[in-house]
Amino acid sequence: MGWWVRAFLTNFDIVGGPIVMLLYPLYASIKAIESPSKLDDQQWLTYWILYSFVTLVELSFWQLFHWIPLWGKIKFFAVCWLVLPQFNGAAYVYEYFVRKKLFRQGSGDVLVSQRLERMMSPSAQSSVKQFIDSNGQDAFDKVIAAATNEARKYKASPTKNRHNGY
Repeated sequence: MGWWVRAFLTNFDIVGGPIVMLLYPLYASIKAIESPSKLDDQQWLTYWILYSFVTLVELSFWQLFHWIPLWGKIKFFAVCWLVLPQFNGAAYVYEYFVRKKLFRQGSGDVLVSQRLERMMSPSAQSSVKQFIDSNGQDAFDKVIAAATNEARKYKASPTKNRHNGY
């Protein structure tokens, strides 16, 4: 094995990091802005928030991270999990950590109503509120999760005919 191959394999996080952490997310964010789907917007907005947070922590505590063995490689693989469409890690973090915390606290009702006002007609808002009142927030969360999973499956399947009633 040549010295350049060994050097690349040793420093793949330095070479691939900017591509995985910045270039691909920038490209995917632009595509998300242009698409009608809200799912990809959520994925990429959450990614940029997490990336900014990690960068801020890293800059604040750089002396500590400097002494952690393999920190660059650990960060590289964590960002791959956040970025790659096979994992959609940023959307997962949003759905299971950020959203659950925000919507379970007192300000959650305000956030939900603001979100509904931006995304739905008044009659649709009324129907959603009536469903939540009748069945509870957990039932609504299950419906949204099921719809989200179906949308992801549909979006990930390039062979489906998009004019097939969807």
